[in-house]
Amino acid sequence: MPIDPARALAAEPRSTTIQWDHRDIQLYHLGIGAGVPATDPDELRYTLESRLHVLPSFATVAGAGMGVVGALSAPGIDVDLAAVLHGGQRIALHRPVPVRGTARSTSRVAAVYDKGKAAVLLLRTEAADDDGPLWTSDAQIFVRGEGGFGGERGPSERLVVPDRAPDRTVEREIREDQALLYRLSGDWNPLHADPEFAKLAGFERPILHGLCSYGMTLKTVVDTLLDGDVTRVRAYGTRFAGVVFPRETLRIRMWRRDGGVQATVTAVERDDAPVLADTLVETTGP
Repeated sequence: MPIDPARALAAEPRSTTIQWDHRDIQLYHLGIGAGVPATDPDELRYTLESRLHVLPSFATVAGAGMGVVGALSAPGIDVDLAAVLHGGQRIALHRPVPVRGTARSTSRVAAVYDKGKAAVLLLRTEAADDDGPLWTSDAQIFVRGEGGFGGERGPSERLVVPDRAPDRTVEREIREDQALLYRLSGDWNPLHADPEFAKLAGFERPILHGLCSYGMTLKTVVDTLLDGDVTRVRAYGTRFAGVVFPRETLRIRMWRRDGGVQATVTAVERDDAPVLADTLVETTGP
């Protein structure tokens, strides 16, 4: 079996030094759709180096996302990239992400779950600099065809969608070239660019990165319900419930709740087909 759970869990964590500066931040922000309108003062916080703040979801690509890449190549794991799907993502911020940084990123396989037809790898990456911890990132990776080995199924908690109208609903268009731009931040999976590879993976055409939708959603929550203050985000998690294609539109519904903002994300053109579910932005302040 390409996945050996015992060996993967026992493997030593992998560490590497990662670096980033304002250019990496700006490229990431452009990849998730920032900068429209280009001269809007609120958008300049994402695109102009003299005003720059950092959307916390940048942590998923800092250092070109090498934490996840390293964990996928850990001992006991040998999987076909065409069988891999990102199932969920959570980041916990220990303090705001600086515009320029050097950090030690340590990644490991924290759990291996058996979902029957698929295995799920929980890949944990922790980043710290000389001043202490920066963030902890948990990625859930589905590997189709690798389940059935008799392991634990793992947690399956779901957030109940509030039984009331959303506090805000915002629609975000996905540009035709958005996946091509987003992948420059480090996710080179050809599923998001190569039509032939996408067909091998079972899709009619390349799909948008789940983490791009993830970043677009967090930016929308910050801009609409958190007064544009990225430092209020303590943690942010979601489950990738379905795919979305370039040139489609995301419909982001948001509800204020104790301790944060809950959201659902759907594809407008496909009768509100689910894209992100169980989405919660945990915040500080009111």
